[in-house]
Amino acid sequence: MAHIRALFFDVDDTLYSTSRFSERARRAALDAMIALGLRADAEALYRELREVIEEFSPNSSSHFDKLLLRLDPACRAGINPALLVAAGVVAYREVKTRDLAPFPGVYAALEALARTTLIRGIITQGATFQQAEKIVRLGIHRYLTPDAIFISDQLGISKPNVKIFRRALDAVGVTPAEAVYVGDNPVMDIDPPNALGMVTIRYCGPGKHADVLGTTRPDFEIRTFPELLDVLRDALGIAV
Repeated sequence: MAHIRALFFDVDDTLYSTSRFSERARRAALDAMIALGLRADAEALYRELREVIEEFSPNSSSHFDKLLLRLDPACRAGINPALLVAAGVVAYREVKTRDLAPFPGVYAALEALARTTLIRGIITQGATFQQAEKIVRLGIHRYLTPDAIFISDQLGISKPNVKIFRRALDAVGVTPAEAVYVGDNPVMDIDPPNALGMVTIRYCGPGKHADVLGTTRPDFEIRTFPELLDVLRDALGIAV
């Protein structure tokens, strides 16, 4: 095996629980809209919001606007819809400020990696500002190599296209065999880097991709971040 020079992470459901956080934030937003006067059942609203997100992608900035358009106008009669949307956005952001946190062990693992000579990067899928905001709010940016952060919308290349991984490798000057990728989604995070010859580690966490199957197997699987350090040290020979 080649000498490992770079380690890249996915963000969502790899470094923090996107699924759990998103549900809490979206439900808080809907509760705030109802408190402001939206006349609708909370569970029915949540189901409708999930449809909006599935149809227009999680990266859309107008989920709540589209949600209101799908409801009977009587649900918001006498209320300025802009205020309802604002109430939802404010509540969502309050949860983001209060509750956004990485999985247990992430900080300790990143601190250990920061003491090595490894290039430490991110290859993540999503809107540029949203993904950058997560990196900053989680506080993980301080452990990363500054020029090794790659966001799909910023590059114009989306997972599972192998080009996004190739672009990252070329940018930091390493070959696929010299790089490790850690992610949770077999289709997005394991199959493409495997196709290039990168070392792949699947984080088998509690996220929405826990039961997803890819066409290839990861080189390693972990369930905690102390396990990640064990794999890097014992299997890949990295002094962490």
